[in-house]
Amino acid sequence: MAQYFNVHPENPQARLCKQAAELINSGGIAAIPTDSCYALVCHLDDKAAVERLRRLKGISEKQHLALLCKDLSDLGSYAKVSNVQYRLLKSVFPGPYTFILEATKEVPKRVSHPSKKSIGLRVPAHPVVQEILSHTEGALIASTLQLAGMAEPARSGWEAQEAVGNEVDLIVDDGLYCGAFPTTVIDWTAENPLVVRVGAGPLSGALEPVDIDEQESL
Repeated sequence: MAQYFNVHPENPQARLCKQAAELINSGGIAAIPTDSCYALVCHLDDKAAVERLRRLKGISEKQHLALLCKDLSDLGSYAKVSNVQYRLLKSVFPGPYTFILEATKEVPKRVSHPSKKSIGLRVPAHPVVQEILSHTEGALIASTLQLAGMAEPARSGWEAQEAVGNEVDLIVDDGLYCGAFPTTVIDWTAENPLVVRVGAGPLSGALEPVDIDEQESL
């Protein structure tokens, strides 16, 4: 059974968030609230944890995962970002968006898309995520906490516990309900950005919605 941390939604206790980060740094998988819905997270550099997360989600290496970064200063380490891309990213981050971008060599091949060489990137606005990221060693891998058979993603700590309480190492509960939708996903591996999933992040006129790619899983 997973450990269960109750944290304040706006001023999360640094002690508990540091403990959460230490558990993740040491190979654990956690279910945490975000500015969209609950997410499953593990450390980017932990191969066993990433494989375990994929098995839990029932997804293959051909489906995208996302990196959670604390701020835009981290993005350059993991994605190749042009000046035009950076300006748009700066306008929406932190927020409930995932951008699929060309991965740098800093990203392990096992977590980037095998054929597209791309990775999903997020800078979440949620105070709990931000506090956990301030104590982690590098970026976190994240995927929406919605398993096969679930009509919608987990939105609370108790829903996360019901879904994966026996499969993860930690559940972080901020006492609130997250949004009912995962992030809006924007693929910018080509010249123009394309929306491949309409989610929690509002769209601007510069982004043209397209049908979701069945290979996406964020």
